[in-house]
Amino acid sequence: MARQAHGGRPVRTLAAATLLVAGTASLVPAATASAGGQHIRHVLLISVDGLHQSDVDWFVATHPHSTLARLVGSGVDYTEAATPIPSDSFPGMLAQATGGDPAVTGVYYDDTFNHRLLPAGTTDCANTPGGAEVGYTEGADQDQSSIAAGQAIPGLPGSILRMTGNPRTLINPAALPVDPASCAPVYPHSYLKVNTVFEVVRSHHGRTAWSDKHPAYEILNGPSGTGVQDLFTPEINSDAPARYTDIKGNPADWTGNNFATRQYDHYKVEAVRNEIDGRDHSGRHTVGTPTLFGMNFQSVSTAEKLPASTDPATGTTYAGGYLSDGFTPGPLLSQALSWVNGQLTLLTDELAARHLTGSTAIILSAKHAQSPQNPADLTRIDDGTLIDGINAAWDAAGHSGDLVAFATDDDILQFWLTDRSKAATGFVHDWLLSHDATGTTYDAADPTAAGPGRTLHESGLRAVYAGRAAAAFYGTGQRELRHPDVVGVVQHGVVFTGGVKKIAEHGGADPEDRNVPLIVDAPGGASGVVDTRSVETTRIAPTILVLLGLDPSELGAVQIEGTQALPVL
Repeated sequence: MARQAHGGRPVRTLAAATLLVAGTASLVPAATASAGGQHIRHVLLISVDGLHQSDVDWFVATHPHSTLARLVGSGVDYTEAATPIPSDSFPGMLAQATGGDPAVTGVYYDDTFNHRLLPAGTTDCANTPGGAEVGYTEGADQDQSSIAAGQAIPGLPGSILRMTGNPRTLINPAALPVDPASCAPVYPHSYLKVNTVFEVVRSHHGRTAWSDKHPAYEILNGPSGTGVQDLFTPEINSDAPARYTDIKGNPADWTGNNFATRQYDHYKVEAVRNEIDGRDHSGRHTVGTPTLFGMNFQSVSTAEKLPASTDPATGTTYAGGYLSDGFTPGPLLSQALSWVNGQLTLLTDELAARHLTGSTAIILSAKHAQSPQNPADLTRIDDGTLIDGINAAWDAAGHSGDLVAFATDDDILQFWLTDRSKAATGFVHDWLLSHDATGTTYDAADPTAAGPGRTLHESGLRAVYAGRAAAAFYGTGQRELRHPDVVGVVQHGVVFTGGVKKIAEHGGADPEDRNVPLIVDAPGGASGVVDTRSVETTRIAPTILVLLGLDPSELGAVQIEGTQALPVL
């Protein structure tokens, strides 16, 4: 949660292949198994947001003849894969698309703060002090209420095709931060510091396509602004049809009811099927099957986060999240996993129908997972109490104005401060160490004092990094103008949220946020399980290029971080 301090084709299920377990086998570069990518002409990248490795383990064990089981059995299953920190949508997607961590991409969340940029709407750029929210969320849409947002959506008659490579028409420039040098709005793609795998593929005359949840995912175009030729971004936070209501019976967006999320995701599946068939996402224009394309699913994520959802077709309500063992998916989540598997079947069947199975590599992972899985571990904390407490204490200490300028707090604390000095960052650090989640002070001089607030854990945190330490936490320099000035790593199970709308969240450093599946099913390639080492999802980007017979060093992040392609058995 970001907070300003103030202020109709048949489904054909494929049989599962035999799973090879060879955790101690030697590893060779991916190019060896794929013959330098000579026979792989397409890569289909799929992100099932919220998906844990444990979910894949459970589903394959209980559905051994599923499409997901076939992908695991015929491909390489990296069971110790991890997302970068923070484990959130923008950093997670950019990791897969660039090969870089936030310190290299310059993107720490989808809604952040930059000490150099100017607030949205600034016109007097010479006389406006630096410091602005960088909000690349649904808030940047031209029309947040409309799922179509000017795009042609398969199954939605009457929508108008406007976005075929230039999604800027869907973004409101007045909602974007302003560059003080040019006094122009900063679009997402130009905020990204390094190029994307889509740009590299395009530079070699390959066709590219992607589908995601907000128009702001035009960030995947990269600095050139032209990486994704067919970018399809129906707005997930737009108004869902009236039949879908949230747990309280109120109107919802597409995330407020898991059955709505499934309908939303299916629009994107139909778009990808059109692309497999050699058309653009709308199905209107013949353009050829993309070299690199794919989509993200949201249905697993909302089934994990929502306490419950009601099926409008039957009126039955299903509980979200996991059972009390913290491993077995509950009713809503098990449905969502089966539903996503069915959608994967649609995609793999479409590839087979078009005789593309033997030339298409499939990579399945997730931008992020979710925490906590065990419902008993959940602790909700109101982040506003902490922010208000810090600002009040700063004021009481004789300073004018708020100290916390901006915050993103889901299951991590990220604060950007109006004063970045050692004294100011230390002030926040010490306040968080001496107060509980309600803002109550712990009296260190009284060892017998009762009540909450006696340890750091009482604030919901297990570590606090401020100033230089916060920069080091992300592997960047303190003078870099994008990283949070204070970072709080939460205890397992803590979610910063108001009310009782969430039973899980993501965005932090918890292992349950980060341990996502990573499956590479390449025709003619290896199969088995890699469980002997941890691999980060940043390795997906160079792997895509290796599979296509391209040079991973054409990615800026690969040059900077030395990111390697994934090992295979």
